[in-house]
Amino acid sequence: MWCFGTRSPLLAGLFLLFCIPSLGGIDVDPGSGEDEDRMVLREFHPFIGDRWIGNAICYGPHRDGQWPGGPTPNIDQIVEDLQIMARHWSLLRLYGSSEFGEKVLQGIRTHDLEMKVLLGVWIAPEEKRNEQGEVLERDATAVADNLREIDAAIDLATRYPDLVAGVCVGNETQVSWSPHPGPLDILIEHVRRVRASVSVPVTAADDYQYWVEPRSRTLAGELDFITMHAHPLWNGRQLEGALPWLEDQFRAVQAVHPNRSVVIGETGWATSVADGGEQARLIQGEVGEAEQAAFYASVRRWASENRVTTFVFEAFDENWKGGDDPDEVEKHWGLYRADRTPKRAVGGEDPPPGD
Repeated sequence: MWCFGTRSPLLAGLFLLFCIPSLGGIDVDPGSGEDEDRMVLREFHPFIGDRWIGNAICYGPHRDGQWPGGPTPNIDQIVEDLQIMARHWSLLRLYGSSEFGEKVLQGIRTHDLEMKVLLGVWIAPEEKRNEQGEVLERDATAVADNLREIDAAIDLATRYPDLVAGVCVGNETQVSWSPHPGPLDILIEHVRRVRASVSVPVTAADDYQYWVEPRSRTLAGELDFITMHAHPLWNGRQLEGALPWLEDQFRAVQAVHPNRSVVIGETGWATSVADGGEQARLIQGEVGEAEQAAFYASVRRWASENRVTTFVFEAFDENWKGGDDPDEVEKHWGLYRADRTPKRAVGGEDPPPGD
């Protein structure tokens, strides 16, 4: 998740999706129209046996002194995290596959944990284009990195079909404020390659602001289900209005994409925020462990009552994120602290004053 603005979503009416032919699953009629193709959707099934596992969690494994592309957690650290998370959640979301996806799936299988994973494929910007769509610059390193991510996800989904619930290709690449935007046609190429190579459902993740735009139907037509992000805190909401706001955004995305199931891929409440910069301007709600615990409890209850798969952001604080300010909001979304001690939301105690 990244810092972003607060443009209000445009509530759209029901529109029919134009779909492409694809592989196995549930046959869905995209609507009327003689020239429309039929897409066979694969159901995203957040269950282990008969048990619904849709109260889910986002997981970044990097501890203090670790970061993406740098030092990485070892298998023992991953297993420790999995055992902590297994007390509360049985469905995890990863943002990448090539760096630590194998360790996560291996840890789940080796230790016989009742967990499934929504694998991520991190897509970095490959091209810069002008307003006419002409390529100004192509990043060969990003191209290679993206292919490595795609190949890793395909491999893992093939070798761990019992543990991989789906594959998410790209994260916040299309919304207007994205810090890592990528051309839609390239993203669709990656989605198609993954979907042609795996048997599990495939999605892409982006902010609700993108999914309520009419242009999002092109991407949605390539996906088995939609993964939306909606953070009330970033959008200037107070705690008392946070859950109604979240539900409004969820229903708005459903209205634009009636032929796709919608998963909430990120929502949460931070426990600290810096007193300067964009975050101080955009975030109006009170932050802290009590507020996080209240929001988490309400979201978890709502998700269970409505059977809406909801990934809370996130399991652990990640101090590699954001700037040097120790109160930087991006460091403090975890329900556990970076040292793996629990915050109030998951049964921990508030830290002593000054911590």
